[in-house]
Amino acid sequence: MTRRRAVLVTGGTILVAVAVAAASLGFGGDQPPKPSGGPALATAPVTRATLTQTQQVNGTLGYGTPVRVSARENGTITALPVLGAVINRGESLYQVDNRPVSLFYGDRPLYRPIRSGDSGSDVTEVEQNLAALGYTGFTVDTKYTAATATAVSKWQKDHGITQTGVFEPAAAVIATGPVRVATVDMQPGDPANGQVLSYSGTTRVVQIPLDVTYQSMARQGSTATVTLPNGTVVPGTVATVGSVAVAGRLTEDPATIDLTVTVADQSKLGTLDRAPVTVSLVAATVENVLTVPVAALVALADGATGVQVVTDSTNHYVPVKLGMFASGRVQISGDGVTEGTLVGIPS
Repeated sequence: MTRRRAVLVTGGTILVAVAVAAASLGFGGDQPPKPSGGPALATAPVTRATLTQTQQVNGTLGYGTPVRVSARENGTITALPVLGAVINRGESLYQVDNRPVSLFYGDRPLYRPIRSGDSGSDVTEVEQNLAALGYTGFTVDTKYTAATATAVSKWQKDHGITQTGVFEPAAAVIATGPVRVATVDMQPGDPANGQVLSYSGTTRVVQIPLDVTYQSMARQGSTATVTLPNGTVVPGTVATVGSVAVAGRLTEDPATIDLTVTVADQSKLGTLDRAPVTVSLVAATVENVLTVPVAALVALADGATGVQVVTDSTNHYVPVKLGMFASGRVQISGDGVTEGTLVGIPS
């Protein structure tokens, strides 16, 4: 079974293809075709194949939408990362008054000072990070105990922070994993208020403002192909599909939803960032169906569509039912049409 790449074909295109085929045989839809008594000038076998319709859309290859980071304490910015730097758990994202603001992993930002006696999901988040960084002597749970405070004091000492045992929310920035510095919005010496920098993920993805007309093609987990500016084609997967439509900037612009496509083999992307790419989304697929070249279709006198079946000494016309059009072929079914049957190709 071969897999074929395809483009969407409209009903109008189908009629044109059939009409052209009919004209090439010298008859119109109002006159019955007459067998010539001999084989067609050219023939093609009916084959089994997988047909796939796709829709090409434009996207941008990059590291995703940046997330803003604002300073949360008074002081002076004393150190900043370089643009494009990758920051991992426990590493300093920037410094205020020579105190590092570390990167912790989690799902929600810290919002309060945490001390002995406190409990909650933010306690769990801090304890998970401390444990991952090698600090011990406490149980990772929802309770901030004296043992947790002792571990926090050790962490504070290692980072040049006053040892209070209280974890201040300004001491860490929470992200879901390693981050890549997307912008640096301050410089050393600036007051620590406002946006300091922004970060993105460390893996490149394709972001697509998808016309809502094609929303049915955007299925999470479905395959896609990404064509890079140099013509290289790499496989991708639809990772996220937005649920809220965004109106176009101009009245005539279509509404769109946000679509993200991931690429597993990042090495094939070279050093591209913020690069325009073309993405082929799979619209529909049919497997193991009988197919013929679109050029084999003819218009029959009764308005039906058929093919010219060619044998060793004769040929005759057989009506067929049409299915998917893809990559210059069409799915057909009908009496007298089986795999290997030869059909005429009008010239």
